[in-house]
Amino acid sequence: MKPLQIRRAIARSQLLEEITEIWYQWRRQKLPLYLFLAMCFNLVVAPLVYAATGEQLSRSQSWGLGLLGLVTLGLSIYLFFVMFVPEKF
Repeated sequence: MKPLQIRRAIARSQLLEEITEIWYQWRRQKLPLYLFLAMCFNLVVAPLVYAATGEQLSRSQSWGLGLLGLVTLGLSIYLFFVMFVPEKF
């Protein structure tokens, strides 16, 4: 029984190490996290675009329009902050 408990403790410690490594990688590299969040948000936006067009656009075109809208919104927010708070950049 003891070797099984030791193996479980080692597996837990390795799992915690892996989770902390992934966490530190995400904290250093923000772009993959932002892309993931944008794609998740597009899961909400794309069906709205698809429904608003009366099914005149295909699903891939709705996804493209949704991503284009998200990129445009992100760039406009970024440029707004660059213009009005230039000290940070």
